[in-house]
Amino acid sequence: MTTTGIFLLTILALGFLITFQIAKASEYVSVLKGEKKAFEQSNKVNAFLMVVFLVLGLLGVWWCNKLLFGKTLLAHPSASDHGENIDTMLYITIAICGIVFIITQILLFWFAYKYQYSSKRKAFFYPHNNKLEILWTTVPAITLCILVGFGLYYWFRITGDAPKDSLVVEITGKQFGWIYRYPGKDNTFGKKYFRMIDEGKNNQLGLNWIDTTIVKKDHNKKDAGTVEIKADPATFDDIVTNEAIYMVKDQPVKLVINSRDVVHDVGLSHFRLKMDAVPGTPTTLWFTPKYTTEEMKKITGNPKFEYEISCDQMCGNGHYSMKGLIKVVTKDEFILWKAKQKPAYAVAFPAPEAAPAPAADTTKAAVTTVAKEVKPVIAAAKP
Repeated sequence: MTTTGIFLLTILALGFLITFQIAKASEYVSVLKGEKKAFEQSNKVNAFLMVVFLVLGLLGVWWCNKLLFGKTLLAHPSASDHGENIDTMLYITIAICGIVFIITQILLFWFAYKYQYSSKRKAFFYPHNNKLEILWTTVPAITLCILVGFGLYYWFRITGDAPKDSLVVEITGKQFGWIYRYPGKDNTFGKKYFRMIDEGKNNQLGLNWIDTTIVKKDHNKKDAGTVEIKADPATFDDIVTNEAIYMVKDQPVKLVINSRDVVHDVGLSHFRLKMDAVPGTPTTLWFTPKYTTEEMKKITGNPKFEYEISCDQMCGNGHYSMKGLIKVVTKDEFILWKAKQKPAYAVAFPAPEAAPAPAADTTKAAVTTVAKEVKPVIAAAKP
């Protein structure tokens, strides 16, 4: 255990001991002074402490916000257009809940002080008021319906049809990492089949590269027929990478999200978006990046800044390490990056190196030249 941990445990232990001693002393005082007098005195102290806690609590909220707000994502602008709407909704929700919280807490603690026990005042029993109950039921209900309505509106926009000029990228989660796929020159994703996944043969997604026959098994692990898989020419130029997902600033990007094993969740905190990755059920979302990675480094003041993909769904022992990188670049930078990428098929089945081109037959040429030079000499030497 660290020194800080020991220090905190010591403080908690001392706090418990002090509270226990104060409680015991209060019992002794009540015996010496009489039960009623001790109750009235402790009641005044508690009422005063309520006001103290109210003031200290509100000051604490303000101080924590001032101290820690700069470390939150809200201190920097959203990196996507949809994220701006999410931020607006969040600020509205925080404002409404914050106002209600402050008003109710002030009333709660102030009433505890104002209406403390007094022998000169008799409590008034106020059991029911239809108007008040309708008011504090309907107003929150209407407010929540409006907030939920805006949430659904933006949800359908984010998960709806992406613009036609969108960059389409497939992202697949696995324990514990991400696989990214881009279509090749044909701009079409090739077909894949999960039974063809083979890490040893560099086929992380089960792309249909070759004709094959797969034997199906039933729940008793007995043969249940076969499946004929035909090679799909569209798979031959698909680009598959694990390093990072590349996006273009100001160009819509559509993510087609899958999972290879269990339920994961693509968390795009800087873009204020997230979407579940469900085995066998592709999900989608789209957005438009607003800032390149280099621009975001300047905005955040962090020269090491990188956009990240987190898994926001507990998916196993290595869940904490399931982090991916996003590179937002310019159009020219993206074209250059994509031109350097090899199709997954070429990586799995590298073409045999071509035999070295035969060198120029210098020997034969040299012999011919020598023969031409020597021939007259030999002729002259003949009798």
